[in-house]
Amino acid sequence: MAIASFAFLALLIFPLIASFQTQRTVATPSPTASTGVQQEELEQQARGYELVLQREPDNQTALRGLVEIRIQQGNVEATIEPLERLAELNPNQPDYLVLLAQVKGRTGDLEGAAQAYRDILSTNPGQVNALQGLSDLLIQEGRPEAAIALLQDTLQSADEANRAQPGSVDLPAVQLLLGQLYAEQERYDEAIEVYDRTIDANPDDFRPILAKAIVLQAQGKTEEAEPLFTRAETLSPPEFRDQISKMAAGQSANPVTPIEPANPPAGVPTTPPTPLETQPEATPTP
Repeated sequence: MAIASFAFLALLIFPLIASFQTQRTVATPSPTASTGVQQEELEQQARGYELVLQREPDNQTALRGLVEIRIQQGNVEATIEPLERLAELNPNQPDYLVLLAQVKGRTGDLEGAAQAYRDILSTNPGQVNALQGLSDLLIQEGRPEAAIALLQDTLQSADEANRAQPGSVDLPAVQLLLGQLYAEQERYDEAIEVYDRTIDANPDDFRPILAKAIVLQAQGKTEEAEPLFTRAETLSPPEFRDQISKMAAGQSANPVTPIEPANPPAGVPTTPPTPLETQPEATPTP
């Protein structure tokens, strides 16, 4: 139950990651989807985009279309080259680098994934999707203390970063991620301490309240968790209230469409980015 609840909480904090994870789920084709007429049609579309790119190598609509087709085919590795080009063409749009890092991580290039995340953080130290991705990689490598230190360092330098570029570090989002890491390591007291600070600074944000309730519930402190679940449900958008009610009752939450951080960092879209969407004017010609 606790694992499912923390996964639900992650959806609330990191919409880009959740959005792409949905894409990756779709990208694993069924036996019928990966064969026959449908697969042939997808390959024809891919060849069309490749022909466009032979004439116009920087055509971003064709690059995005090729990425989308390769994902539909389940050929995630083939998205690396067009994503690299999209990242080069859009240096001020870190979401392409985030997607590239996710793809590299999925295909086993953990070093390449980590470097892509670090490249983002070198110029956007509060980019929450990159922080989440890099911390996940560190956890996979068995380095939870390094993941925690990454987030603590980000929080310690947040005031300076936000003075230089207002809104560049979303403090509540980073605090929520740090609390989640503590909770997943069963360092519950430290998680609750982080959540309490976040609640004090953001009393109308339901996310840290819900996070604290989840941790208390994981510890078996259901009576302490109950009023927090009620408060989180009251403050949350209507589309999340059923899931929060189920968690309060000890049931697993169903997947839902994620929402944005309460205060998105500068330069981060308020909705999941659209690098995988195609535009009608770039329909490939065979």
